[in-house]
Amino acid sequence: MRLDINLASRPYEDARDFWVRWGLGVGLPAVLTLVLLVLAARGWTDASRDRHNIAQLKAQIAELDQERKNDQAQLDLAANRSTRDASQFLNELIQRKSLSWTRVFEDLEKVIPPNLHVVSLKPELNDRSQMQLDMTVACDTRAAAVELVYRMEGSKHFEGAQLVSEGQKGEGGPGVIATVIAIYVPDSAQRSGK
Repeated sequence: MRLDINLASRPYEDARDFWVRWGLGVGLPAVLTLVLLVLAARGWTDASRDRHNIAQLKAQIAELDQERKNDQAQLDLAANRSTRDASQFLNELIQRKSLSWTRVFEDLEKVIPPNLHVVSLKPELNDRSQMQLDMTVACDTRAAAVELVYRMEGSKHFEGAQLVSEGQKGEGGPGVIATVIAIYVPDSAQRSGK
């Protein structure tokens, strides 16, 4: 039987094993920290570039706003008022004439429930220059008018559909007359004139 006895004043240590274990344990977090520092520095420079671009865009917006105010002041002069009013009137007429009734009726046909029919339809430009449809519809029950509003809300061609008023049909007959308003949103191809 053989016994290995170390009689040295300092016992033998395997330093290579220590450095492999602890070197990996310290080296990997150090590399990860370095990568994170590089990413943070890159993000800071990108954010600085974005701040600069935002400042330029804000300056352009302020310049355009000032130009618009100057133009509006020019239009508000007494000498230019009649030209401005005529221009607004003509622009509203052009926008109304650009409404495709065929397209409106095609889009309405897709959302109108079978037990409901349109009595009248009146397009108007609202204060935001959007085409608002004011419809009077006749149906057997209030539920059909509510279903029309739900279907319009689910359509991409109508926004902000509301059941404004409702009442019984005249002459004591069964049925409901309701008023529904909605913003009409034409296709992008129609808006661009294609």
